[in-house]
Amino acid sequence: MNQDVGPTALRSSPVPVRGRIGQLRDRASGRHSPLRRLDWTLQLCVVALSGVGALLVWSATRQRLGEAGADPQTFLKRHLLNLVIGLLLGAVATVVDYRVIRAYAPFVYLGSLVGLVAVLVLGSTINGAHSWIVLPAGFQLQPSEFAKVALVVGAAMILGEKHEDRHTGIQHSAPGHADVLLVLGLTIVPIGLIMLQPDFGTVMVLVFTVLGMLAVSGAPRRWVLGLVLCGVLFGTAILQFHLLASYQEARLTSFVSENKAASGTGYNVNQAMIAIANGGIFGRGLLHGQQTQGQFVPEQQTDFVFSVAGEELGYLGAAGIVVLLGVVLWRALSIGFGSQDSFGALIATGVVCWFTFQSFVNIGMCLGIMPVTGLPLPFLSYGGSSMFANMIAVGLLQNVRLRSRSDPYAM
Repeated sequence: MNQDVGPTALRSSPVPVRGRIGQLRDRASGRHSPLRRLDWTLQLCVVALSGVGALLVWSATRQRLGEAGADPQTFLKRHLLNLVIGLLLGAVATVVDYRVIRAYAPFVYLGSLVGLVAVLVLGSTINGAHSWIVLPAGFQLQPSEFAKVALVVGAAMILGEKHEDRHTGIQHSAPGHADVLLVLGLTIVPIGLIMLQPDFGTVMVLVFTVLGMLAVSGAPRRWVLGLVLCGVLFGTAILQFHLLASYQEARLTSFVSENKAASGTGYNVNQAMIAIANGGIFGRGLLHGQQTQGQFVPEQQTDFVFSVAGEELGYLGAAGIVVLLGVVLWRALSIGFGSQDSFGALIATGVVCWFTFQSFVNIGMCLGIMPVTGLPLPFLSYGGSSMFANMIAVGLLQNVRLRSRSDPYAM
């Protein structure tokens, strides 16, 4: 007769096996499917912003294309194609474990440098910047957009490394002086290549992103404060000693000019402000903006797409876009807080800093409170490279989310 009927026998029974089978059954039924672990609030906001952006790009370009005898839907079709490709790239960035991406971070970084060198050799000059590689069928590639992704991943790899204290033997994640110097070296190289194009707007995005990652990583405060001071002094020196091209310097200073309308560099900002003011609370309706349809705002499908939203969707529509961008940033912060390691948290931090700075500057220049830097509005502005980089960044956020410490199946 079997006497093993007590608690010991229960503990030695194959309950864990049945529990594991139950877990597998749950997975098969979709209860714990990876799709359920995605941050759907983040994803839906990104898709909503991209959809609104497609409508705005269509409205901003159809009139001009029609008058030229071209297909009025050309930019809309390209924008939707860019969106589909971007979503596919984001899906790849989601599926590949970000810890595997961490192992290949040096190759990602070197690949971005190859692209930045290639554009200097093979690229074309558009709007004063030698930043694009022209592809067949009218498409263009901007390697500096992918440098943002590469720098976020590379800096997160270095700053997220665990170090062992020589005296106590305790491991900690706070970067030391050598790590900060390595990150600065990592940042200076792409910044130097991008300044040769020159693209001062992207340089500012990279600087702000790295500063934010250093601050959150626990790097020594004197480094962060010192870098901020150096940035202020460097910016002052650039304007004082006229180190930028004349058109770039005019862009940076025109937004403080008292006579924007008379200034050639202030014309874009002035027209964008008129368009937004024309929209009122409820807007003039999609495809019915006087400034937009009259093509008074240059580059209104890219740099100044927010002015199209302000005129045709009104203050409420423009505010809705800001709210959606805010939700994206909030969810990215939440993913960073839930990350199981410093690398994931720093990736989320870098993406938040990147999107925050770029959104603030783009909207600010349409409102006349920031200089014109040529930075696109994330998910809304027309541009394949920008869309691809943004979607890859969202994919990395979802990647961290899937493997956060709240995930019962995180390895």
